[in-house]
Amino acid sequence: MNEQELLNAWKAEERAAHIHGWDFSHIAGRYTEETDLPWDYRQIILDRLMPERKLLDVDTGGGEFLLSLRHPYKNTSAAEAYPPNAELCDETLRPLGIDFRAGDGKDTLPFDDAVFDMVINRHGDFNVPDIRRMLKCGGIFITEQVGAENDRELVALLLGETPLPFPEQYLDAAQEIL
Repeated sequence: MNEQELLNAWKAEERAAHIHGWDFSHIAGRYTEETDLPWDYRQIILDRLMPERKLLDVDTGGGEFLLSLRHPYKNTSAAEAYPPNAELCDETLRPLGIDFRAGDGKDTLPFDDAVFDMVINRHGDFNVPDIRRMLKCGGIFITEQVGAENDRELVALLLGETPLPFPEQYLDAAQEIL
């Protein structure tokens, strides 16, 4: 493929992409990184989630994953700070009765203390003391994070070989939990 053909292919891809929130359905079947994982994040949540439990999704994107859980809306809350996604959540989650609040996972979120049975976070920032504050006694936090090894071939293609950063803040947070 020559340079012009490649540029045309990229422009066609850009036109096809309808990224709104975390909806990446336009690449369905072409990118399957999560199918390579030795766990099923969604199933781990569903195995522990009961209809009467209060659920919070931190850094929810546009709420697409949260909605896929089909949890009772009256027991569902979400937080998102990225303005286009927060606007999308205002338009889609609030009318359903989901308690949506603008807020960034790395900060203190605008929810009361000890109100959630489960807090989930998929690839977003999180603040361990704040998660602990919002969880009821015996509540659980389930997160799936992107690691430094993710997409290394793409990173190497774009940036050349780069050293892996050591995520010191995540180690500190993990040790605090343990």
